[in-house]
This record gives sequence, structure tokens and C-alpha cells, in this order.
Amino acid sequence: MRTARDRLSSTLAHRRLAVPAAGEQTVPVQTSYGLVPIGWVQSSLRVLDDAPNQRVGAPPAWIRFDEQVAEGTKDLRPGDEIVVLTWLHLSPRDELSTHPQGDMSQPLTGVFSTCSPNRPNPIGLHRARIVAREGLRIEVDALEAIDGTPVVDVKPAIDLPA
Repeated sequence: MRTARDRLSSTLAHRRLAVPAAGEQTVPVQTSYGLVPIGWVQSSLRVLDDAPNQRVGAPPAWIRFDEQVAEGTKDLRPGDEIVVLTWLHLSPRDELSTHPQGDMSQPLTGVFSTCSPNRPNPIGLHRARIVAREGLRIEVDALEAIDGTPVVDVKPAIDLPA
């Protein structure tokens, strides 16, 4: 059975491109990147129109981790504050400007200045608190991602210094 690392390695593009960095220096970078889901959202939210903006009104949800990343989940505990990174797989990837929060009275704004899920790389960022754990599943207090959304990473939530 292939590991998550094997799958990730096989999906990465190995072409390189020289990109200007600070000053006169150029840095070689990959031209494309691969993401491998580590799990999936299990939620009562079934369609995009039901998903709230940010956490307000978001229901509790479960994150079901892939067995191949079990070792990485071993220290996740109820009470932990986490940041869940998702791939918003149903979001359009060709929008570069939007009316914030779908309010047409607001001027068009570049997507990188908004929380719009519609963007070139539709990565969702969700802060949540773990409320339960059952094997390779954790329940979080609120998550605005719909059922079946791929989870690409989970990190501890870190508060910024005052």
C-alpha cells in the first residue's frame, strides 16, 4: 500500500522556474504543487448555499482522517484549539475580484483582500475547538465547510502576541 508521502511525491511537478527574490537574486521554485488530502469533513452542511460566512452559524462537524496519517493525529485532544486547512473543491478558481460577502452594494474587491472561497487556490482556513475524539475522527465545535470537503492540514491554533 502506498503511503501518503509516496502519493504526494508522485503528484509533485519537478519543473523549476527562476523567480526574482529580494534584490538581484533569483530563486528556483516549482511551477506547480500537489496536495494530498489527509482527511475529509463530515458535516450536516450538504450544499454550498447552506455554508455560512466564517464561523457565525457554522454547525459542529467531524474530521475523518485517512489511516495513513494516523500517527500525526495521536496528540489531538478534546479542548485543543486548531486551525483546519481545507481544499474548497467546489469553489470556482478563476475569480480575482468579488463583492465582499456577496453584497452587490460593495465595490468589487480583489479576492486576496477578502475571505471569498472563490480564488485561484481555494484553501479554506478554519479555527475550531476539538470537542470529541473517536479513533481517527475528531469532532469540532463549528466548521463552515460542507460534507466531503478535503482536509489538507491541521495545525495548532496560535494566538498572536498582544
